[in-house]
Amino acid sequence: MSIAEIHIPIAAQPAPKRRPLSATVRPVASLTQADIRDMFDLYAAYYDATNRSQFERDLVGKHQVVMLHTERQALAGFSTLAISDLTSGGVDAQIIYSGDTIIDRPHWGTQALAFTWIRLTGTIKARAPDRPLYWFLIAKGHRTYRYMSAFAVNFFPNWKTPTPAWARRIIDTLARDRFADAYDPARGVVSFPQSRGHLKPRWTTVDADEADRPDVAFFLRSNPGYVRGDELACLTELAPGNMRPIVRRLFAQGLRE
Repeated sequence: MSIAEIHIPIAAQPAPKRRPLSATVRPVASLTQADIRDMFDLYAAYYDATNRSQFERDLVGKHQVVMLHTERQALAGFSTLAISDLTSGGVDAQIIYSGDTIIDRPHWGTQALAFTWIRLTGTIKARAPDRPLYWFLIAKGHRTYRYMSAFAVNFFPNWKTPTPAWARRIIDTLARDRFADAYDPARGVVSFPQSRGHLKPRWTTVDADEADRPDVAFFLRSNPGYVRGDELACLTELAPGNMRPIVRRLFAQGLRE
């Protein structure tokens, strides 16, 4: 599954004051049936063409989840991820694959989930500091795609430079391994014959001012089938030298922890 189209901005400006939210990291294996029910209910509020059994099958393939709760312990958001190794084609690296990420509409703009996710990636890097750590993301929409530029300096594909051969090989390998024939390497897009979950129409709208952005325009050109659930396969290295300043500081916290 892809990261959802609920944008978590990484911005210099402070977010409007809200009641505090707590973010925790848990192994997927520790989730209770009540946890999974709450997660699916939140997911289904934003996605069409999904069901509980499919959601649970996808969840089984993930290793950790960052969960966001209100003061009253209501689920306000979550992000799942899988951790794997890539040892082929001369590459020896760790891979973080982003699964579903949702923040409920009343809490858009909060930084808690994003900051906790970044610190978590630092702790993952610390387990094997000498190996590259890559983030593999499949984006169903322009807001998800913009995570790449919010977090990283260099990422692929992008509207500024062609994707280098080494990055294309990694993207193709990871996408084929996970999605088999549903991945089209010529387009760099994952496309299933029947949707396995796509955002409800109200969340796929592109505002006129957004459409003029070069990153958004690039995404729309590269993945015109996003409204049907097509996903653009993306990659960046999670390393201090390739991170935006605030992301780099949070990543370093995770490295120390």
